[in-house]
Amino acid sequence: MTGDGTIKVLLVDDQALLRMGFRLILEGEPDLEVVGEASDGNDALAQAAALHPDVILMDVRMPGMDGIEATRQLSATDSAARVIILTTFDLDEYAFAGLQAGASAFLLKDVAPEELVHAVRLVASGDAVVAPRVTQRLLETYVRGARPLGQSPEGQASPHGAPARDPLLEDLTPRETEMLQAIAEGLSNAEIAHKFFLSEATVKTHVRRILTKLHLRDRVQVVVYAYESGLVVPSNNPDW
Repeated sequence: MTGDGTIKVLLVDDQALLRMGFRLILEGEPDLEVVGEASDGNDALAQAAALHPDVILMDVRMPGMDGIEATRQLSATDSAARVIILTTFDLDEYAFAGLQAGASAFLLKDVAPEELVHAVRLVASGDAVVAPRVTQRLLETYVRGARPLGQSPEGQASPHGAPARDPLLEDLTPRETEMLQAIAEGLSNAEIAHKFFLSEATVKTHVRRILTKLHLRDRVQVVVYAYESGLVVPSNNPDW
């Protein structure tokens, strides 16, 4: 964020009307500033490098480079921008692939204005609960068997591949392993603190160490990682 606390947002969508609508909503808030717009993935990468946004609203289906590949390439850089994937359906496989590629959240394109603003602020804070029920349902659906685990819509294997014991997990302390499980369950820092009789400050320290040791960008990546590595087993619950 800027020194005055303003959150800088980059809008990426090939539909100019949608970008205009999002701009009007976001710029109506005193702490949000739309610093740029892009109509495809290549332009998004160029603008992200030039403008250093805090949050990028990224469509997935665009001509040229799509939003998933743009997110994947952005995540491979040292960019601090967090990506929110824009999708049409909450159980869209492209939303799942976007999370695998490094996105921090996803939103439906018909999201209510107040929910859009709230999501941008939460993702920018980096300390949000990023495994709400709809995200868990998405992960359960695609990990459970809609397609092979770790495979994108284009059929490419994910970095984590099939469920297996990741050697990086051996670097975690027993307490950090417990924290990892709690994050994967969607618990907030306050809930984790209550569960383990710790202060929230201590929980935040553990979370930062987990992210560093596992080379993950944020909390939602912890959830995706937990499912892909087999730490969390899909419930096979048909009543989502």
